[in-house]
Amino acid sequence: MKIAMIGQKGIPSRAGGIEIHVDEISKRLVCLGCQVEVYCRKEYCDRKYDNGSYEGIKLKYTPYINSKHLDAITHTFTSTISALLSDCEIFHYHALGPSALAFIPRLFGKKVVCTVHGLDWQRKKWGKFAAAFLKFGEYATARFANKTISVSKNLIGYYREKYGVEPTYIPNGVERPDLLRAQLIKEKYDLDNEDYILFLARLVPEKGAHYLIEAFNRIKTDKKLVIAGGSSHSSSYLLELKKQAAQNKNIIFTGFVRDQELAELYSNAYFYVLPSDIEGLPISLLEAMSYGNCCLVSDIPENTNVIGTIGYSFSKSDVEDLSQKITTLLNDRDKVLRVKALAGRYILNKYNWDRVAVETKNVYKSVLKSNSKKNQSRRLGNEGKTHNLN
Repeated sequence: MKIAMIGQKGIPSRAGGIEIHVDEISKRLVCLGCQVEVYCRKEYCDRKYDNGSYEGIKLKYTPYINSKHLDAITHTFTSTISALLSDCEIFHYHALGPSALAFIPRLFGKKVVCTVHGLDWQRKKWGKFAAAFLKFGEYATARFANKTISVSKNLIGYYREKYGVEPTYIPNGVERPDLLRAQLIKEKYDLDNEDYILFLARLVPEKGAHYLIEAFNRIKTDKKLVIAGGSSHSSSYLLELKKQAAQNKNIIFTGFVRDQELAELYSNAYFYVLPSDIEGLPISLLEAMSYGNCCLVSDIPENTNVIGTIGYSFSKSDVEDLSQKITTLLNDRDKVLRVKALAGRYILNKYNWDRVAVETKNVYKSVLKSNSKKNQSRRLGNEGKTHNLN
């Protein structure tokens, strides 16, 4: 089967969770015998492949208008047309915005799968028109797709109640990492093992870094707070965060991190904090736990479903509660160590990319099988009509 992956910024890339998701499942789908084309925006890829091949995946760089409101939808359109010309059998759209164009391949008799990574219209960065378009994209994932996938258990009931649709739950995954000593981060930021609290995510309002900085500013501690991640069409928000942290020398902004620096930050954190207001299924949280980190998260279901009883939570957007929970973990190392001892094994057993790829392929097979059954039924019906005429 030939699959077109559409909606991600590109691979290989750590621009966001969707890019990681597409990268990981595409590599494994190739190993499972699928032909996979991933549509990319060159400027977002960590590396460009001139021959268009990466880990057995065919990369296609299609044009787009580089602006906050137009880059995703224009890239989705050009990618969809290219995939139609490439005769892909299954069009797999990722996220609500790109899924708004899922009707196009349906008009040409193609099969469509849409993966919902979160309700993007809830994000504060979007204005009224953009939010309305994303709500249409949500409608499209329910009405235009042959199959809808959700990475979050929490959204299954939402789709069932609102659209009468039962999405297939396939979460994100994680791999067993190698733990690294603090070398590069020691040279760049003077950070050593357990010297710091770590926040690692995109710097956008819904991830809640502003809550964390405000809470940390209330605490007296020698430990540092590391804010790691790049902005995504949200440079004004990043400036606000830096202004908020300006008087605290223990707050460090690293910018976007990857490879050794990323691994060292995860490996040596005292604990990890994710104070988000909105999530789908946060890959950064899965990764933090895979490194054996104790995690403190906001109590939204998308976060608490991940940590289960292996970690701690605070009341969403409640800076006072967040500050108190941070203080508790700073003052009680045993609480942190108890979770560290359990986190890695727990999360690796629960979330697995190999299983995710197999379940995704099963969705593709079910979509193609349903088409085969319809064709068979149509042929039998036509044979019956001919027999009656004779």
